[in-house]
Parts: sequence; C-alpha cells; structure tokens
Amino acid sequence: MLSIGTNLPSRTTVPTLLEPKKPTNGSDLAETVAPSDTKAVEGVTVTFSGASLKAAGAEKAANNDIEESGLAENVQKLLKMIRQLKQQIAEKMAEMSAVMADKRLSPEQAQAKVAGLQSALGGLQAALATAYASLTEAMRDLSAEDALKAASLMAK
Repeated sequence: MLSIGTNLPSRTTVPTLLEPKKPTNGSDLAETVAPSDTKAVEGVTVTFSGASLKAAGAEKAANNDIEESGLAENVQKLLKMIRQLKQQIAEKMAEMSAVMADKRLSPEQAQAKVAGLQSALGGLQAALATAYASLTEAMRDLSAEDALKAASLMAK
C-alpha cells in the first residue's frame, strides 16, 4: 500500500512574528531604528513607449473640443462615448471589408468571420443608439446655445 505524507494540523508549525522593540526611555521609535536597519523598497517601474504616449495625447487632443466646450459633465461623457463608438464601428467595418477581400479564406471561413463581425457591429450600433437617446434626453435640460454646441460636437 502506498502512503502519502500529509501535514496534519498537529505537525504544522507557524513561524512567530517578531515583536518590534519598544523604546525603554520613552523616546520616539524612529530614534531606536538605526539607518543601517532600513532598506529601500524597490517598486515596479513602468515605461511607456513613445507611440503609446503619442496615441494617448492624440486621444486627449481629439476630445479637447468636448472638454473645452463648457457643457455639463454628463453631456461631455456621452459625447466622448459617441465618438468612441463611432470609431469602433468604423474599425469593425474595415475589418469586415478586409475579411471579404481576403482570398486566402474559404467561403465558409469568410462567412463565419463576417457573421462574428456583424454580431459585434450590431452590439456597437445598439450601444450607439442608446448613447444618442441618452444625449437627446440630457440635451432637453440644456439651454438652446448649449444644445446647439452639443449637437455640433456630436456631428464631428
């Protein structure tokens, strides 16, 4: 018979934590720790590539007109969302065109990929319709000047 050893609770040992020394003369704890006892903790360093910084700057610049419009925060968020959804729809349409133009795919493979892209496109279009409806609702509370400004930003 094969016996596999296990750690039973009675055999498990847990290391105890050391208690910090308390100053005996009432002085501050920081005075009792020698500088040689402390270590600098190294953290994670994140480096962004130039291309990612440029892309982030371009995205921010693309929405500068919305941020500088002076419109309400919720209207600005909806306008940004509409722009992002329009961009994603354009990307899916380009992907669909690329799949249909790809002669390496069999007709069945192309049809399957196009069906998946159409499904994703339908979801994006539904989200865009919802965002438009929410913006229309939010624009009812705006002044005529702000509503015109929001409509012009939506058209871009």
